[in-house]
Amino acid sequence: MSERAHGDGELPTLRDPVMLAAFEGWNDAGEAASGAVAHMHHVWQATPLAEFDPEQYHDFQVNRPVVSIEGGRRRLAWPTTRIYLATPPGADRDLVLVRGIEPSMRWRAYVSELLGLADELGVNMLVTLAALLADVPHTRPIPVTGTSEHPDVQSRLGVEASTYEGSTGIVGVLQDGASAAGLPGLSLWAAVPHYVGQPPSPKATLALLRRVEEALDVTVPLGDLPEDSRAWEHGVDELAEEDGEIGAYVRQLEEAKDTADLPEASGEAIAREFERYLRRRGDEPNRG
Repeated sequence: MSERAHGDGELPTLRDPVMLAAFEGWNDAGEAASGAVAHMHHVWQATPLAEFDPEQYHDFQVNRPVVSIEGGRRRLAWPTTRIYLATPPGADRDLVLVRGIEPSMRWRAYVSELLGLADELGVNMLVTLAALLADVPHTRPIPVTGTSEHPDVQSRLGVEASTYEGSTGIVGVLQDGASAAGLPGLSLWAAVPHYVGQPPSPKATLALLRRVEEALDVTVPLGDLPEDSRAWEHGVDELAEEDGEIGAYVRQLEEAKDTADLPEASGEAIAREFERYLRRRGDEPNRG
């Protein structure tokens, strides 16, 4: 059972809420997805709603508790899932942010508990963020694939049902549970270059946040992420220059990517994308 942040156990009444979830572990290459939710938690100063009992879902020999010292006192933090409320300024909806580690056990009970909380909060859409290692070049925009099983989401966002077959993680199980419960879902996956898959991966985090902006019609203050992304790319450029084998491989990936994208590289398509970008960011406060 989850522990509620409110002492009386009552949950707040939310405005047109959407649940955004990411999980550390198998679904989180380069920690890009968990980094995106952590960024939203920070910039919107999200407040706690609930926390799951870690005893129910985690093997502490796999994900161990962490000891820290704060204010001269030792503090023990357990691996768990925490749910927060974010209210983006100027937006017409609230966001329920789910930050957790992929559970070690009892996945069906875990999904049932999380979707039960979503139902109590009146959530009308579930968006999961994830990232995988892929054969993509770091010098090109990070691909983000969106899928949905819900016809309305498919039509509105121009996405299709997933055709993936194979092993899945908690993101796939959660989306399956949401679909069975009639809750519209959207799954966003960023492709992280496998030759630089170690965290952090700010360029992939940035790509996921921009897709969130598009899907939910909200503006996410990006802070230092664009600069971090450029610094990350510059660092990988230097690595590729120093290692001839990596450099040759990157050029091979670039050629393959550019050839695949060629039919879409018309001036009209680029202009449409730029117009969409300006509309998304037009009312964002100047961050200096």
